[in-house]
Amino acid sequence: MMAGPLKRFLLGDPLHNREAMHQRLSNPVALAVFSSDALSSVAYAPHEIMLMLALAGTAALSLTLPIAVAIGVLLVIVVLSYRQTIREYPGGGGSYIVAKENLGTIPGLVAAASLLVDYILTVAVSISAAVAAITSALPQLLPYTVPIAIGFVLLLAVANLRGVKESGAIFAGPTFAFIVLIGVMVIVGLVRFATGDPFSVPAPAHPIEAVQSLSLFLVLKAFASGCTAMTGVEAIANGVQAFRQPEDKNASTTLTWMAGILLFLFTGIVLLSTLAGVQPSETETVISQLSREMFGTGAIYYVISASVAAILVLAANTAYADFPRLSSFVADDDFLPHQLRDRGHRLVFSNGIILLTIAAIVLLVAFGGVTTRLIPLYAVGVFLSFTLSQAGMVRHHLRIRERGWQRSLAINAVGATATGIVTLVIATAKFTHGAWIVLILIPAIVGIFLWVRRQYDRVHKDLAIRPDEYADLDWQSYNRMHNHVIVLVKAIDRRLVRTLRYARTLQADRIEAVFVDIDGTGAAFRKRWDKAGFGIKLTVIDSPYREILGPIMEFIRAVPRPTNDHVVTVILPEYAPENIGDALLHDQTSLLLKQQLFGAPGVILTDVPYHINEPCTPLACALPQKQEQR
Repeated sequence: MMAGPLKRFLLGDPLHNREAMHQRLSNPVALAVFSSDALSSVAYAPHEIMLMLALAGTAALSLTLPIAVAIGVLLVIVVLSYRQTIREYPGGGGSYIVAKENLGTIPGLVAAASLLVDYILTVAVSISAAVAAITSALPQLLPYTVPIAIGFVLLLAVANLRGVKESGAIFAGPTFAFIVLIGVMVIVGLVRFATGDPFSVPAPAHPIEAVQSLSLFLVLKAFASGCTAMTGVEAIANGVQAFRQPEDKNASTTLTWMAGILLFLFTGIVLLSTLAGVQPSETETVISQLSREMFGTGAIYYVISASVAAILVLAANTAYADFPRLSSFVADDDFLPHQLRDRGHRLVFSNGIILLTIAAIVLLVAFGGVTTRLIPLYAVGVFLSFTLSQAGMVRHHLRIRERGWQRSLAINAVGATATGIVTLVIATAKFTHGAWIVLILIPAIVGIFLWVRRQYDRVHKDLAIRPDEYADLDWQSYNRMHNHVIVLVKAIDRRLVRTLRYARTLQADRIEAVFVDIDGTGAAFRKRWDKAGFGIKLTVIDSPYREILGPIMEFIRAVPRPTNDHVVTVILPEYAPENIGDALLHDQTSLLLKQQLFGAPGVILTDVPYHINEPCTPLACALPQKQEQR
């Protein structure tokens, strides 16, 4: 566990639960947080199209612009479709929620797995492309590609652990700087061509030679590479609840702005590259070639290169905004470990951020931080999730038939058809280049989801209290001992029944149950407790900063112990894991409590483990007579 002072130094002070609404994002900041992935693709998508077309020789590069236009049309279709999704599902969750509710559990899990894989790849691809932009300007740094990339990932992780609003404020400046700089470069370049002051980028020292003939399949492969420009489009639909109220309206407005900016920058860069005769290079990006020819290698060139590197690093922030949020939705449905739904120190899903960071670093190391090696894995997952989301919306409109459903149905049907075709194109064109890895990985992740759900279902079923098992404890007073018994309560289930039965066998002056309210559910829990009629007093401790250990320790220390003969017995109801899977899926709070309580003077710690399928004897299961504690 991170030491308190270091944690506060890196992440700042903890945020109170009531500050959650104040962490919502304004539209400009949300544009920076959720759109950086899509906008950053301007830096590498044109380059990837050209690299693929160059296999057929220089003449084939003339197809770059038509391919870019086709991608632009597809972008408009997808954005219109996602506006429908935001309107109908303002609670967020995007493709996962839409597909699960309308197409079924398995399609929903496929969408979730596809997006989670895509978010991991977003971090890896964006960071590797950022390092490529840096090494284009500073070739001497090329041998340090992987360490630089890992450093950027760690910086992003820390920034996001500090909170959504704070990280958004940090990243807004570089994002808008990129938009302005690249926008100005496109406008200046096109104006020069329009006013008779054209320029051209010198051809490389070694001319491009055709290694294969131009074919429809090669064009489709180039189109598939360019479709990486659309990754991140779904991010706003997934994170609607991060916007200020009215969430759906603000999210739709931001999505429209993002699409307009992306369309202008992407097609503008491609048009400018075509006019200037840019040829793809393994060592220099398209934007670097254009800005070097237009502005020389002075300050402006390095400012543009720095802005490209910055937006590519920040593109990974879209994944950091959505991966933890999507993981929490899936964990809420018991398909991922529950630890992923817990908000941390700064009201963010810290465990999801940490998991994403580890996965991205593994990818960067495995592929050497080279963008071109990672690109074939990219876009398959996101277009699969596009298709499932839009197909789900088609089913939604047919089922609900809300006002104007025919128009919405047409939009989503076109979106589902278009993205479905593109999914097949990308999977086929990129299969031998690495897309097969993703096509195997997605079903494997769905299998993990289902395994996790089976584990939780098995435990929930066994822990559910049968009607005859609600304990109404027979209270007796014993004057021979001074023992204050505290039962730490997390849930009302069979673990609790067994624990309360054990507690009543002790010689105790007082028995009380303690529940730590970390998420505002204390009142509801008290109602359930009172309804159960256990006959034991329940104390609810409010913990707005979501701390568990501290409030419990303070409560125990506050129990009066006038002499050494007075002790406090703390009883922990526990589920005894049967295997490694169970141990990983259930939190380890009790272990931390034991460490804290072991050295506390006058405190006796007792575990009451509950084992699956443990036999329930007639004596143990007998329902005691109801009697209130005095």
